[in-house]
Amino acid sequence: MKILVFGLGYVGLSNAILLSIDNQVIGIDVDKNKVDLISKKQSPLEDKMIISYLANEDLNLEVRTNPEGLFADSDLAILALPTNYDEDTKYFDTSFLDEVIEKIKKENKNLPILIKSTIPVGYTKAKREEYQCDNIIFSPEFLREGKALEDSFYPSRIIIGHRGNLAEKIARLYQNQAKNDPQVFFMDSTEAEAVKLFANTYLAMRVSYFNELDTFAEIKGLKTKDIIDGVSSDPRIGNYYNNPSFGYGGYCLPKDSKQLYANYENVPNSIFGAVIESNKIRKDFVSKQILKDKPKTVGIYRLVMKKGSDNFRKSAIFDVISNIKDKTNVIIYEPTIKESDFYGLKIVNDLEEFKKSDLIVANRIDEKIVDVKNKIYTRDIYNKD
Repeated sequence: MKILVFGLGYVGLSNAILLSIDNQVIGIDVDKNKVDLISKKQSPLEDKMIISYLANEDLNLEVRTNPEGLFADSDLAILALPTNYDEDTKYFDTSFLDEVIEKIKKENKNLPILIKSTIPVGYTKAKREEYQCDNIIFSPEFLREGKALEDSFYPSRIIIGHRGNLAEKIARLYQNQAKNDPQVFFMDSTEAEAVKLFANTYLAMRVSYFNELDTFAEIKGLKTKDIIDGVSSDPRIGNYYNNPSFGYGGYCLPKDSKQLYANYENVPNSIFGAVIESNKIRKDFVSKQILKDKPKTVGIYRLVMKKGSDNFRKSAIFDVISNIKDKTNVIIYEPTIKESDFYGLKIVNDLEEFKKSDLIVANRIDEKIVDVKNKIYTRDIYNKD
């Protein structure tokens, strides 16, 4: 098959690599720097398996910045384009998807489109009606940042928002590359869209639950780890997504939980708005704890959302910084930033100089700062030495 993949972020690049093992894949991304790196078999993303596969495997993968001339003889177009949440409209911004779908349908109306971007419930159905077609399909991804290709090879499940021959053909594409034996679910597009939003909002709720447990323990002087170990030993609860943090962040959980909550307009509910509010309360609490002893200089250790990631979009630490920056001197250690300042805050990437801060704030601990753990504020209970 000849497959086009639009958008070479974690989802798109993982799909492109996965499917280029047995198919001809052409990746398209407007970011020329990203395209240039991939062309040189270098990864633009912090993902060990993506880095390894690009460097060492014989992939039938080509990348371009422009799709012109590719639609006529292609067999499938996969769209993994960004859909940011618009706070004003309370709706995902689907303009990138809209533009590419329109272009494809104008040039080759018979080319099947597989949407991998997270979208509002009802989007796929609306697009099928708009173009009077049945070959626009939604299939959600459940990939961890930094382990996206690994999760593509070992999917937790494969969900296809369509039924029939085309749906089965797409499912086999992914089953053929899976190194496990994932269960496949065929369902209508609206249900598949809902699965993605409900799954991510559940994870946001779980993060919020253990963060509120930790807030209680910190205020009451209790040992958070003992409580969480005891709670998580129940197999119905499980020992995952339970390490306290400054709040859930990243590209997916904040926007997906807000989009789901917006979809609940005129539907009785109480949990989903509470999850969003809980995340704000947690970040406000963490900010107050940081300022409690009035440190003169607070060093923020890393802006990235989590270990093994190079992405700090919507990282929870930004709201914490916003809360404290007018009340103390804030400096940042973030090696991925080469400039000397970041939104008016000083970047100090000399680690020894950075460690002179009165207080170091770290959402996650690593070996580089354990020598100054006596001056670290963190709620990370499972990565301490």
